[in-house]
Amino acid sequence: MRRLLQVLCAVTAALLLSTGQATAAPAEFGTDWHDPVTAGPPVATPGTTSCTVTVAETEFRDYTPYKSTYAPPERCGDRWNKVVLRLQGSVAGRQYDRLGYLRIGGVEVLRTSTPEPSPKGISWSVEKDVTRYAPVLRSRQPVEMLIGNLVNDTYTGVIKVKATLTFYRAEGRVPPAATPDKVLTLDGAQDGGTVYEGTLATPRNSERIVAEVYATGSGGGCEEFWYLTVPDAAPYSCKAKDGPHREVRVSVDGRLAGIAAPFPAVWTGGWSNPFLWYVIPGPQAFDIRPLEYDLTPFAGLLNDGRPHTVTVSVAGVPQGQSGWSTPTNVLVWQDAASDRVTGALTRHEEGSPTGTTAYEPGTEHRLTSEGGHELTVAGYLDTSHGRVTTTVAREVTARSVHRWTEGETTDGLTARWNDDANVTTAGRGPAVTTRTHRTYTLDGTTSVGAGDRLRTVMAMGDGAQTVTLRGGRTVAWSRLDDRYTGDAAYTQNVPRDQRHATGVSRERYRLYGPGSCYDRTLATAQGELTEDRRAC
Repeated sequence: MRRLLQVLCAVTAALLLSTGQATAAPAEFGTDWHDPVTAGPPVATPGTTSCTVTVAETEFRDYTPYKSTYAPPERCGDRWNKVVLRLQGSVAGRQYDRLGYLRIGGVEVLRTSTPEPSPKGISWSVEKDVTRYAPVLRSRQPVEMLIGNLVNDTYTGVIKVKATLTFYRAEGRVPPAATPDKVLTLDGAQDGGTVYEGTLATPRNSERIVAEVYATGSGGGCEEFWYLTVPDAAPYSCKAKDGPHREVRVSVDGRLAGIAAPFPAVWTGGWSNPFLWYVIPGPQAFDIRPLEYDLTPFAGLLNDGRPHTVTVSVAGVPQGQSGWSTPTNVLVWQDAASDRVTGALTRHEEGSPTGTTAYEPGTEHRLTSEGGHELTVAGYLDTSHGRVTTTVAREVTARSVHRWTEGETTDGLTARWNDDANVTTAGRGPAVTTRTHRTYTLDGTTSVGAGDRLRTVMAMGDGAQTVTLRGGRTVAWSRLDDRYTGDAAYTQNVPRDQRHATGVSRERYRLYGPGSCYDRTLATAQGELTEDRRAC
């Protein structure tokens, strides 16, 4: 009986949650629709004193960056339990999806994209935990923000944004967050198409170094849809000599230090069908997660007091072709009890990158592509608490099948990317190993049928499983599973009121960990939110 009551309560809560938020769907899209929403969780915050600072408040009409100065909050101290960035945006009229960034003290704290508006206008919001950037936020810093935009007689949408930071104090039993001691950027960094290079000088007592790269393929060209590119021999509009396999690499002084698989982000105008994304964007479209690289095995080299060259590159992009942005932050933890930490790189094993493409001509062209790469590096540091050895092993793999017809009237892709990272730290006491398995999936088809009717069917997945072992015993774990599906159609090359657009979409976002559960599902039809259900 108790279990039955619990189930009934859960169902009732879900129904109550949906009441007033979900609406019966019209037969087709109108001139207005529900504001964009995502199923992801809000940032968990403590019930402590908080202070909010406005970082940016502006309108974007062109490609001129907004610049101002950030000042820390006056009444929340400088040791915080949580710092939350909130971005509120609005736009009306007609406008493309646009990419943007927010930097404080040169540090990229947000990379985002915008939804496409209705004629009457939409508003949306993004929330992100930026506590890791606390070292930068403790002092006055320059602010730069840009959402590149074009406003003219055709594209009328002016993008209005307000970005704030809310600081939650560490007080009572709420401790300060464990954060890096410094957050650095690459000095003199230059973005040369697919290569981002600069110098890095870390503190001489660094004992952990992590780089994060906000990698995005964009610019409106073929690299926005890099996973669809084909070798020169195949008859398709987007070419890349070696096919669609991409890999984001970090090198230190010319030596490979880290590899990662980029996420196949789809912006809100993607795959020729904005009706897929008007209410629910694809995973990561509003909050692009950086790729992370543990560079601690190189700390013995980087701690020598001299500047070192750090290069970020995107493998697989044809030479001289632009279309990628890879701004990089470097997070550093220092040994507070030592002025200098010395060490050495002791192991560097790189497998030969693999990549094959097989093209099959026919009524339906077909390109099968596979790629992969392995890297293992290890190094030691002599710290104030003894010698510590860090070993980082990473493997990325990808497989895709691309199908298209003559004239690309049907164009489809089924693809999967795996990114596995194992980081083991050994010193005094049991060794600690963190294993992370990331999986990205994309299965989509766009087709043009009778009456110039375009239809796109799409499924995307963003998944991650992480487990931390101490002496072989599990001490922490988490699982993320973010899945999007959509099916939308409209008549091309006619006035807006004759498009007769229809579309359904759904996102289920699940995040689990010890003692925690988040499970939310959103669904839409013809621009109206038809379901908002929580299972935890």
